[in-house]
Amino acid sequence: MDRQKRGMEVRREVLGDAHVDRAEAARTPFDDPFQTLITEGAWGNVWASDRISRRERSMLTLALLAATGNFEEIPMHIRATARTGASKEDVAEAFQHVAIYAGVPKANHALKLAKQTYAEMEEGEK
Repeated sequence: MDRQKRGMEVRREVLGDAHVDRAEAARTPFDDPFQTLITEGAWGNVWASDRISRRERSMLTLALLAATGNFEEIPMHIRATARTGASKEDVAEAFQHVAIYAGVPKANHALKLAKQTYAEMEEGEK
């Protein structure tokens, strides 16, 4: 199976059909090369690998996003934990590592975003 096709499958498995459908509907010729790149590279290569579990990959991704200050991606990946198997406790542990190795302010902001996103997820379940 090619990386584009496998990437789209994995992307849907991790992020959910609704998220991917919204992203694909917003796709334009301008960002098409970028969307192809991330679908093949991030989803069809990195996330498709079975070398580590999706739970572990989810925790790594959240920690890296927080450590590098890429906070806008954190809510999307918190929502994905419902499908990756990373628990709230796993995420809190990942952010503990961020605090020690990348800085307390980054971890604090990531925790704030995670708490907000989990609350929204729980509200949506009601």
